[in-house]
Amino acid sequence: MFTHLFAAMNDLLDELIQRYPHSSGTQKKQDTEQLALLKAMSEKIMDEWLNFEEKLAIFREQMQEQDAVVENNSIKGCSTEGNEISSRAAELMNQGQGYFKLFMFKQAAGVFEQLIYYSPDSNLARLFLAMSYMHMQEWYEAQRHFQLIVALTDHPKWQALGLNALGCIQAIRMNMEQAETYFLKAHDADPTFEEPLSNLHACRNRAGQLSLYFGSAQLSCL
Repeated sequence: MFTHLFAAMNDLLDELIQRYPHSSGTQKKQDTEQLALLKAMSEKIMDEWLNFEEKLAIFREQMQEQDAVVENNSIKGCSTEGNEISSRAAELMNQGQGYFKLFMFKQAAGVFEQLIYYSPDSNLARLFLAMSYMHMQEWYEAQRHFQLIVALTDHPKWQALGLNALGCIQAIRMNMEQAETYFLKAHDADPTFEEPLSNLHACRNRAGQLSLYFGSAQLSCL
């Protein structure tokens, strides 16, 4: 997991090093935000690593004081298999979220596809996958996954995110009546989620190119 994450962070940093001296306006603002994100992620990783080292040292001391307990091989085998799947799923979730936060949506989608293979009932993984497809403009795949989320989850925020995204897809296809219906349903599902009303206003008062909010920023709060 760390190899993939650090490789992605280094690739993005290399791009910023080359591009930043020549960027301006919106691009420079985005580059500055990405640089700040990389710095924050680096500091977070260092803090977590120090905490891990401290726990590991304590655990090693405990191991020296206690004898190992040998359990039945068949039970141990089943437990190990389950733990491996759970561990792999957690690893993929962290890796996928790392790519997503770095705006590397193609890589994020590939990781979340793997995660759904290990945890097909994970609506959170499916939500990140669907939103990755939105940013890749893979509208059909995004729609398919958002429809599943809306059908399967009872979580108000996830319902609202799914309905809002479905509204955006319909608006992009110029099906404004359907889009407005989805935006209203999204607002009803979670009135604290502001993007659906902004999108509804954009559809009703459009002048030229539509400005739509997919709701990606909400994923950082999940």
